[in-house]
Amino acid sequence: MLDIVSVDEVQHTIEVPAAVAMVNLLGYEDSVLRALERALPQVAIHVRHHTITLTGARAEVDFARELFSELIAVVAAGEMLSAEAATRAAAIARSGLARPTDLLATNILSTRGKTIRPKSLGQKSYVDAIDSHEIVFGIGPAGTGKTYLAMAKAVVALHEQRVRRIILTRPAVEAGESLGFLPGTLTDKIDPYVRPLYDALHDMVDPDAIGQLIAAGTIEVAPLAYMRGRTLNDAFIILDEAQNTTPEQMKMFLTRLGFGSKMVVTGDVTQIDLPGRVPSGLLLVREILRDVDGVQFIELSSADVVRHRLVADIIDAYARWDEDSALGRR
Repeated sequence: MLDIVSVDEVQHTIEVPAAVAMVNLLGYEDSVLRALERALPQVAIHVRHHTITLTGARAEVDFARELFSELIAVVAAGEMLSAEAATRAAAIARSGLARPTDLLATNILSTRGKTIRPKSLGQKSYVDAIDSHEIVFGIGPAGTGKTYLAMAKAVVALHEQRVRRIILTRPAVEAGESLGFLPGTLTDKIDPYVRPLYDALHDMVDPDAIGQLIAAGTIEVAPLAYMRGRTLNDAFIILDEAQNTTPEQMKMFLTRLGFGSKMVVTGDVTQIDLPGRVPSGLLLVREILRDVDGVQFIELSSADVVRHRLVADIIDAYARWDEDSALGRR
């Protein structure tokens, strides 16, 4: 119901269905409501029981009404909102590029008491590309979910028996891919390089089952050098930190693709650790494979960062510094 309050203000009342739990909509101790108030500074939001009243300029009230309608639909479908989700939903709605429900209702994996879903338009494009292409490159800064979302898609593919195994690999740059001189067993040698992959895996698979899956070969975690000479059939293969591959290593890895398999390659081209003037295989492959059918490149940015708010600000600040330095401003 829309009422005219004054020449400059209107008021709209939303009746939330009784079946919708208000705590799921407004958040614990109204944390979601507070987030929405920050995202809608020009709209006064008043809640009484199952009635939400919005007051402000017509355009802003109309926007707020549409946003609340989307959020109510998400909660009615069984989801519980968080302050972070509400903030991102408002930003997505404000962009006009998508509806909040396109993201908030897209669940990749629900496990161990948490639901994994894309949290930005870039992340949604990334997971959609993984569904529709055999080889996907996720390129972007730290915190954009490149590896984490790929891992979630791999676990789902394994659960649904679309693949028989998951293979996780990274280049061991600091050891020059020559691990023989390091002390300990193979597991001891490679553990420091693949630990981030294990960390993501532990979020998605029962820790007690991980050892059994690795022992059975259903999950394999190994340095990139161990991929040479193999053909990887019926597998979901993730190459992490791909900016630290040489062009030869990248070609070697990509040509391991077998029948019934999918590859996801992730990397951050601003964090290349290769020695000397060795070129990055990730930089080169963007030019070589950009027009190859079945291969998709997804570029993520600071807008897709889902870590602490400051992480996105830090990434942007470094990007400006690098640009100024390249132009000789520093």
